[in-house]
Amino acid sequence: MLGLVDSIGESTLSLFNELGKIALFVREMFISVYKKFIDTSKCFYHMNYIGVDSLTVIIITGLAVGSVLAWQSYIGLKRFEGTKFIGPIVFLSMVREFGPVLSAIMVAGRSGSAMTAEIGTMQISEQVDALRTLGIDVHRYLTVPRIIGTTLVMPLLSLFCSLCGIIGGYIIAVSVLHSNHEVFLQEIRKSVEIFDIFSGLIKSVAFGFLLSLIAVYKGYTTRGGARNVGISTTESVVTASLTILISDYILTSILSGA
Repeated sequence: MLGLVDSIGESTLSLFNELGKIALFVREMFISVYKKFIDTSKCFYHMNYIGVDSLTVIIITGLAVGSVLAWQSYIGLKRFEGTKFIGPIVFLSMVREFGPVLSAIMVAGRSGSAMTAEIGTMQISEQVDALRTLGIDVHRYLTVPRIIGTTLVMPLLSLFCSLCGIIGGYIIAVSVLHSNHEVFLQEIRKSVEIFDIFSGLIKSVAFGFLLSLIAVYKGYTTRGGARNVGISTTESVVTASLTILISDYILTSILSGA
């Protein structure tokens, strides 16, 4: 019993110690931004790398999830003769939940891991120390542009994912399940509010900031050799994915007024 208590206590202390280090890391970045403006060209570069280069996987993810949503909604609603609500279910599920969450998880796996590996490799090969020796602000050069770029581009990726999901659901509902396309669209217009879209965008901004912060932090704190870069990259993806899911529940509760 005492061993269990000790284990919980150690895990709790370790968690808060890590959160404290992240808070100090964020503080250093804000000080860096306050002292001098960030190079916007670097932000646009990372927006292009993270956003444009991730579009293919985002589109495929959206189409697949929207199609499955239409099928599963049809199976459940058919039992209650409510198949006309397939449209609103697909629309709301994509713009409020699946679009922001899945696009963030895809970006964490694709771009977040790359950010961690790149900065981690620079750290263990002493390139970061070389930048400091040359008088270059490491945060202004390495971390902040990546975070800003990811935070700004995530709402666009979320919209693309949601749109593709809605299109996929529409194709399955109308072409495969033989639903009336006018009813599909009409029920969406009757049920959806503009805040549903804004809530998804708010989530995507938060997810973009969190996943990029975790990615650059894990890379920046990497020490040792190549094996540690792999460990940091794995921890980055897992931690970012779990953080996205947990923060999704918190934001959903807040935005729903619960």
